[in-house]
Amino acid sequence: MFDEEDLAEIRNGRERWEEETLDPFLERGERKEEFVTVSNHEVDRLYTPEDIADLDYDGDLGHPGEPPYTRGPYPTMYRGRTWTMRQFAGFGTAEETNDRFHYLIDEGQTGLSTAFDMPSLMGIDSDHPMSQGEVGKEGVAVDTLRDMEILFDGIDISEISTSFTINPSAPVIYAMYIALADEQGVPREEIRGTLQNDMLKEFIAQKEWVVPPAPSLDIVTDTIEFAVKETPKFHPVSVSGYHIREAGSTAAQEAAFTLADGFAYVEDCLDRGLDVDEFAPLLSFFFNSHNSIFEEIAKFRASRRVYARVMEEWYDAEADESKRLKFHTQTAGQSLTAQQPLNNIVRTTIQAMAAVLGGTQSLHTNSYDEALALPSEDAVRVALRTQQIIAEESGMADIVDPMGGSFAIEKLTNEMEAEIMAYIEEIRDIGDGSVRDGVLDGIDQGYFHREIQDASYEYQKRVDAGKETVVGVNQYQIDEDTSPDLLKVDKGTQNRQLNRLAAVKGERDDSAVDAALDDLDAAIENDENVMPSIIDAVKAYATMGEIMAVFEDHYGAYQEAVGLA
Repeated sequence: MFDEEDLAEIRNGRERWEEETLDPFLERGERKEEFVTVSNHEVDRLYTPEDIADLDYDGDLGHPGEPPYTRGPYPTMYRGRTWTMRQFAGFGTAEETNDRFHYLIDEGQTGLSTAFDMPSLMGIDSDHPMSQGEVGKEGVAVDTLRDMEILFDGIDISEISTSFTINPSAPVIYAMYIALADEQGVPREEIRGTLQNDMLKEFIAQKEWVVPPAPSLDIVTDTIEFAVKETPKFHPVSVSGYHIREAGSTAAQEAAFTLADGFAYVEDCLDRGLDVDEFAPLLSFFFNSHNSIFEEIAKFRASRRVYARVMEEWYDAEADESKRLKFHTQTAGQSLTAQQPLNNIVRTTIQAMAAVLGGTQSLHTNSYDEALALPSEDAVRVALRTQQIIAEESGMADIVDPMGGSFAIEKLTNEMEAEIMAYIEEIRDIGDGSVRDGVLDGIDQGYFHREIQDASYEYQKRVDAGKETVVGVNQYQIDEDTSPDLLKVDKGTQNRQLNRLAAVKGERDDSAVDAALDDLDAAIENDENVMPSIIDAVKAYATMGEIMAVFEDHYGAYQEAVGLA
């Protein structure tokens, strides 16, 4: 972008500045011995055109809405419409979460995002012995289609996009939503939303699973194949780095492992015989946004660039939609502190700004009390208002890629891209040329665990040594009690849910349930797509646990057994 004569002049100017202006100030010292990001990536004092001398404007940046999408996936970005404001919500029974959904819609939220309780997440019913004490505690309890009907009572699902954060039992929730659309008379091809359904990251970071990795991957591919044919506006998988980052990874590891998981799904779909330009546009991604604002912006921009290039060069994607990385962002739960919880509003604002400046398509902002409990209505309102103020008052949404061209941002983006690609190539080597096999082998060998463990340990060492400041925790502490009023789940929740589940079981046609479950077992045995059978089962009011038990009986339960040394 600069010729040699210009660079030489800039270099001379910098050398003069360092000698005449900088050095006298350095005699007083700087406030730190080293300046690093949350990921322990060193940042320079000053960036100049020398740092991006090799940058190819068209090849590395381009224009918004055009490959390699560094500057954004769409040409107008937020000047066309703002990102979807999608606050995560779910607790207690379906009635209580339905009330929260209506509250959020009334407050101006533009998309719904559903949190499930632990039994639902693990594919067991509320009346299972393991569910005791967990029903409705960290999300909404969903056992049967009846719960889904109540959850969306009074909500026209043709008018709103809904996200479901659930993984091993995700196909059952997907089937329930399709069944609900059928009940409401909404054509399947018109329903919009996203299913997390990212089982590879479960084995890497979050640790929610039912069956082993290989059959789990096969089931995810079933949902993608079904979505291409039946629900083309619904994203059947949200490849998720959020949980990888929450487990302690660096920003580059988060992006690299997430993209590698995405490429693993691509390879599995291709092996299934699917056309990349039919299924790739339905893939979506989910990233974390942490405190180091410039690092995060660079991560988002570099991820788009890597994805576009790999999809074209490795997987022969031709359609723009197949190369356009689209992602949801959530602010960093790991960064929230129980101490002085109101400080979390500021942290969340910084992280939200990074997501917006990095070009996210939708955003969840954490509530300030989430380090302590499920968020209260007041805390949820502040979190949503944070997004609305950024969108409506800051001017941040008015310029496409406003950080583009910054010497620092472009240099950090280039460094991030190089680090991401180095990890992806390493994973590909583990799989002897296949990213999918590399991810599966890496899970078995504990590769991802070791990488995340080491990064997490290094970060915590810096916090403990005072090199990484956490306001209110290792500096600027106060003695007074700053605990806010907390949301508490009603102790009667479990009984109400158990009563509804018992009523459904008492009213349904058990022979129809048994027939539907037998059909599902046959579909698995014959290596057929399981989604039609799951939809039939939920329409017969088979329970979540009954459906997932068919998979567990067939494949066996997964037991993790890897060494981290």
